[in-house]
Amino acid sequence: MATSGVGEDKYRKFLYGEGERDTKWRFGSPPNYDAVNKLFEEGRTKVWPPGSLEEKVQNLVKTWEMEMFNKTCFDDYKSVDLKKYTFSLNGMKPVTLEEMRKLGGGYNTFLQTTLPEKFRVYNPADETEESAHVAFTTAFPRGFALEVLQVYSGPPVIVYKFRHWGYMEGPFKGHAATGEVVELHGMSIFEVDEHMKVVKVEFFMDRGELLGGLMKGASLDGSAAEAAPACPFLTGTG
Repeated sequence: MATSGVGEDKYRKFLYGEGERDTKWRFGSPPNYDAVNKLFEEGRTKVWPPGSLEEKVQNLVKTWEMEMFNKTCFDDYKSVDLKKYTFSLNGMKPVTLEEMRKLGGGYNTFLQTTLPEKFRVYNPADETEESAHVAFTTAFPRGFALEVLQVYSGPPVIVYKFRHWGYMEGPFKGHAATGEVVELHGMSIFEVDEHMKVVKVEFFMDRGELLGGLMKGASLDGSAAEAAPACPFLTGTG
């Protein structure tokens, strides 16, 4: 997650240069990751040696995430194999890039759930890519940083553990900002080809860890209701 701007980025490829001259960006120009990079460097728990497998995997994931969230034309994606690529969450049916877009793209893809609708404190079916972007960038004005905690296997089947975090300094879905750190931990599998293009992605994570942290704040309608008691499955598998 980033703001719009120009510059160089030391963790992500395919942002600048001649190869991106005709790239169609969601907000009209390449995103600026200065704020979230600062958050990452100040809050990370691991500092991987330059050139290490862990650093390479971390930068691959950051690059992939940047393209998924910020490039509007599939032909501009350079980190994935457009013909073979699939994505799945928590063992759900794998989907193609086009199917990801139909699910709402961006955050909505990562927050798919099998919960009954009455228990969905955040329902991706009711959100657009734009409304989701506004909701999360408002809650996390400094961004939602990512670090790779451990790499269990290298290419072609990369298995790693990750941590996302950000400071909830803005409201979210009717809940006031808390100023606290909100985290999301999980595991992921990236399958890559001989050119290090991603052909398959699987994520395993509990969306309730993220949403629970975002709904701890007081209700902005003046009530004292809390998110957790309203949803008995909030901390379960989403």
